Amino acid sequence: MAAHRKPRQRSAGGNTARTAWTIALAGAATATGFDGTGHAEPQLTPAQVKAKVDKLYQEAEAATEKYNGAKEQADAGRQRIRNLQDQAARKTEKLNSAREALGSMAAAQYRDGGLDPALQLALSEDPDRYLDGAEFAERAGNRQASSVASVRKQLREIEQLRGAARVELTSLKSRQAELKRHKKTITGKLDSARDLLTRLTAEEQARLDDRATRSSTGTRDALSSPGSATAQAPNARAAAAVSYAYAKLGSPYVWGATGPNAFDCSGLTQAAYREAGVSLPRTTYAQIDAGRRVSRSELRPGDLVFFYSGISHVGLYIGNGQMIHAPNPSAPVRVAPLDEMPFAGATRVA
Repeated sequence: MAAHRKPRQRSAGGNTARTAWTIALAGAATATGFDGTGHAEPQLTPAQVKAKVDKLYQEAEAATEKYNGAKEQADAGRQRIRNLQDQAARKTEKLNSAREALGSMAAAQYRDGGLDPALQLALSEDPDRYLDGAEFAERAGNRQASSVASVRKQLREIEQLRGAARVELTSLKSRQAELKRHKKTITGKLDSARDLLTRLTAEEQARLDDRATRSSTGTRDALSSPGSATAQAPNARAAAAVSYAYAKLGSPYVWGATGPNAFDCSGLTQAAYREAGVSLPRTTYAQIDAGRRVSRSELRPGDLVFFYSGISHVGLYIGNGQMIHAPNPSAPVRVAPLDEMPFAGATRVA
């Protein structure tokens, strides 16, 4: 009787492995085109590059305004720390004088036959602990009790100032960390924008630059001098701000800059009104609340005009639907139509 061999079963795992390998190989072949090179990213058109770059610039500017706000708060915190340190130093000097006076009194008592216990404690390394004793006031004379009470008060005031300075320092360190985060975001966005622009040929870049220049120059030619804009300004301060902005046409955009030779968007409006004698906050989202809101139909030269839902860009209105603003690192301070960006609101600050 012939022996029956049991049919050899195929391994399900082996079949799965072979299938997966076949799929992977097919995928690799598709990705490389069988030529050993990676699949290149699709070539963007100049219009697509410009759209991506514009978005990156807008995101960088939003981060710039956050950076400006954090920097303003950090600067204010540093000033508060300096003020607290100055107050503590003055009070310490006054305290030392008071303790020297008590020392003189103690020396006189010692010569007369012994040191009063009250003075011993006031001049000890831990006077505050001694001064907490209820019997101190009873044992010291009125003059001594008054002097030591003054020392005690000064010690507590100095400690309060030092405590406040420590709180401010902790807050300052937090702001400095925030500054680093925003700076990293800004530089990352700007680097990405530069990388995209390098994909364009020199001719394509020149066409984009020429288009922006024609837009700026043509608008400025239509408003050849600030005279018409300043004449329509609601007051002398607004007129002065407009004149300043006109004088800065062509200045480079530098994030975080407030003049006199370079600006970011809120830095330009702040500098223009500073020249006019009006103090504005540093950031777009604070500047929009610095005056009276006006509708687009009510705009007059000198009004601040804001853009994007996050209030991340600002310009100075000059009339006829135009503004002067610091756009982004690819373009200098220039005249532009309000419709260039999504309008978010306007404020009259003068």
